Amino acid sequence: MDELLKQALLYDFYGELLTDHQKEIYEQFILEDLSLGEIARDAGISRQGVHDLVKRCDRTLQEYEEKLHLVSRFLTVKEQIHKIREILDQEPAEDISVLKSEIRKISDEILEEL
Repeated sequence: MDELLKQALLYDFYGELLTDHQKEIYEQFILEDLSLGEIARDAGISRQGVHDLVKRCDRTLQEYEEKLHLVSRFLTVKEQIHKIREILDQEPAEDISVLKSEIRKISDEILEEL
């Protein structure tokens, strides 16, 4: 997975657990794509301070994911839903019970994941 996408997903799921100051700086760096220098100038801190804060936030968000697994569960369920859609987009099978069985199996996996 692209590192920026991974950081954005982690922030989407766990960002509210950061302090307001951390959220502000992290959003500017990850979501608004501002440079360390631009953020440092606006926040009145050093470029190195911004860098350290972003790295600390990355670590914190990753630690939340290691404990809670919300992002990995989300991605798994999303992939399973795509599988269901692929099955539904197939040409009609001679036996509709085969399709039902495949969809039921995937939906059971989704329920297990939740």
